Amino acid sequence: MNRFLYKPMGIFCLTFLLVALDQVTKGMAVKCLKGQEAFTLWEGVFEFRYLENQGAAFGMLQGQRVFFLFTGVIVLLVVIYLLGHMSKEKRYWPIRLIAICILSGAWGNMIDRLCLGYVVDFFYFRLIDFPIFNVADIYVSVGTAVLVVLMLFYYKDEELNHLLIRKGKG
Repeated sequence: MNRFLYKPMGIFCLTFLLVALDQVTKGMAVKCLKGQEAFTLWEGVFEFRYLENQGAAFGMLQGQRVFFLFTGVIVLLVVIYLLGHMSKEKRYWPIRLIAICILSGAWGNMIDRLCLGYVVDFFYFRLIDFPIFNVADIYVSVGTAVLVVLMLFYYKDEELNHLLIRKGKG
């Protein structure tokens, strides 16, 4: 699997599969949940509830479509640049996988914003009244959390300083 993450076609294929999973689940949410009462999976704990979110994570910045499109394009370009210039040492493959997850999540929500003008959300943890979210949000949130843990507890500062290839080395 890790060699797959170093090839442009591998990165593209995995990103495509993750985005497809996100879009399929959103399509199912539209088909099964839109205009319906919430579907309770675990009473008082978890339910599927349809929401058209015009904001960012947790509903912040509602209606700022141009801002999100601009920010989304910048994030996509930065992640693609990093994937292209990241060291190919085996030790860094977790960061490559995390970057692919973040890229996939950004693309998944960007597709919604471009095509629909909002993002389809449908997972709801009623127990803690957590904001409604989707699969792309999971990619970005979990990827970011794992990255923080890796940076704090797995990688040394010197390793992170040499993450990007410098002067053709790698």
